[in-house]
Parts: sequence; structure tokens; C-alpha cells
Amino acid sequence: MSGSLVAGVDEAGRGPLAGPVAVAAVILDPARPIDGLADSKRLSETQRDALYPLIVERALAYAVVLVEVAEIDRHNIFRATMRGMARAVAQLARVPHEVLVDGNKVPGDLPCPARAIVDGDALEPAISAASILAKVTRDRHMRALDARHPGYGFARHKGYGTPEHLEALARLGPCPEHRRSFAPVAALLAPGLFDT
Repeated sequence: MSGSLVAGVDEAGRGPLAGPVAVAAVILDPARPIDGLADSKRLSETQRDALYPLIVERALAYAVVLVEVAEIDRHNIFRATMRGMARAVAQLARVPHEVLVDGNKVPGDLPCPARAIVDGDALEPAISAASILAKVTRDRHMRALDARHPGYGFARHKGYGTPEHLEALARLGPCPEHRRSFAPVAALLAPGLFDT
């Protein structure tokens, strides 16, 4: 429909062993297009950092939420991500007419119809913009966590299960930012310490 507000929604950080999931929702302004939008994974860090302020400046509305580790461990990563997506949409300054979600599932509790689009971050500019906001926000957050929890290498691997991270995890044990519901972390905990 003409003049309809479409929000793109995407996340960053479902797979890592540590840190939050970042979820973004973006309503782009058709009158202020942004060149270079693409799936954040296909862009360099420099490209993402350059696009971030353009999206923030030109979007009709945007919101970014962090779904913290406690919520991920309490609800599981899928449900926690869906809850974060609903919160991001709810925090938009304008209510969209439709929500487009990257992937094959849509969250409940949305104020409007929604569609899931597989590879949507490469196909829909609003989802691409959301993927960039989520990725840049999460990467910045993980660099801050690296300063608070030195030794794990969060600034480099962003919490993903790289050999460096797994070695540090085995040597240092989990910190409060590790997802205890994820198998490599749970394996290092004494039985009974963590119950889902």
C-alpha cells in the first residue's frame, strides 16, 4: 500500500557462547535512500561503521535492544530472540503497517502483520539496515565486555566459539557473560550448578 510503514527486523549474535543478542528494527524513509545497504555479514567493519550513522540519521524510526544472557539462558536462544524482536518493534517511535523479519519465523505480540523472509538481510533494505544496526551495536558491546572481562578475547571473536575463545574458557572458566545453556559452557560447570 502506498505510504505504508515497513519495519525490517534482524538480530546479531545468536550463535556466540557469550554476550547478548542484539536485535534491531528499522523503518526506512523512501525519500532518503541509503546507498550500500547489504547483509551486515557481507560488509566490512569499516563499511558497517560508515552506514550506521546514516541509518540512524535517515530512518523514520529505529530501535535496538540487547537480550541479555540471563534471558537467553532462561528462555533458550530462539525464544529469547523472538522476545527481543517484539520488544524492538514495540520501541519504534512509529507503529509499522508491516514487519519483515529475517529468517523463517516471526515473533508473536506484534502490533501489525509480519512476514518472515529467508535471506531477508540480503533482499530487503530495511532488514539490511536492521542487520547493520544490530551487528555494530553488538560488536561495540563485546569490545566493552572485553575490558570488563579480560583474557577471553571478546573484542576479537565477539563471543563466538573460536579455538582462542574455547581455550580461554577452559583455562579461566565461564564469566558472568557466558551463556550457561550453551553446551561448551555447560560442560565446564559442575553438575547441578546450572539448571534450565
